[in-house]
Amino acid sequence: MPRPRLIATDLDGTLLGRDGLVSVRTSQVWRSLAEADIRTVIVTARPPRWVDHLAPYTGDHGMVICGNGAFLYDVAQRRVVETHGLEPALVQELIADLRTIPGVSFSAELADGFHREDAYPAGTPDGIPEIGQERIAPLDGIDAPAGKLLARTAEVPGEEFLGRVREIIGARALLSQSCMGSLAEIGPVGVTKARALEAWCAQLGISASEVWAFGDMPNDIPMLTWAGTGWAVANAHEDVLAVADRVCGRHDEDGVAIALENLLAAAGARP
Repeated sequence: MPRPRLIATDLDGTLLGRDGLVSVRTSQVWRSLAEADIRTVIVTARPPRWVDHLAPYTGDHGMVICGNGAFLYDVAQRRVVETHGLEPALVQELIADLRTIPGVSFSAELADGFHREDAYPAGTPDGIPEIGQERIAPLDGIDAPAGKLLARTAEVPGEEFLGRVREIIGARALLSQSCMGSLAEIGPVGVTKARALEAWCAQLGISASEVWAFGDMPNDIPMLTWAGTGWAVANAHEDVLAVADRVCGRHDEDGVAIALENLLAAAGARP
């Protein structure tokens, strides 16, 4: 494999351990990439407020691609630089149509933070508390583009739920999946991790063939297939494993770090 000029990686289930933190080993190799003149960028489904603590790992550019490509976020300045979202009228239309699913409730990620209706469960499906400010109110008051509309239900199993959401939204929006369970992440058509990463690389004069990308869930597939070398961690979703060019170790066993250590060793750099 040719030496990459840029490493792009997902966070949860990929770069981060089971505890949701960057391990010491990963931190060390990440710093070594910069010393070897290999650029890095984080590309995550997380909203901006969930990445502030990753400032030491953003490189000198200080940017994170968030919300599956919907937000470009300047961590150092705590500022959303770009938003590519669903228009408010479309959000209302989708919510009205999805109300036919039993027990469904909604939240939305906007540039100004997290909005959820009262029925939407607090915290993530994994039980992680929300980070940052949240606004609890009916979503019909949203008047700015939503980077992501989220729908959840406890009454319909995960795969069936996602299938019903996909059928209802049709070509009006894009459904993505970054975790297991009955959580639908709905974004604007054409906005993916791949599209955002491609735009980022174009600014740097870096081609797809010069990129390594790491991921674990179906929302990572566009990014992995766009990159010159797409890596799946061993714990990845079966659909991701099926399309990946390479497979590294598990996220909770420093799989990404080990792959990058091997890269640096082959390049004559010291991790």
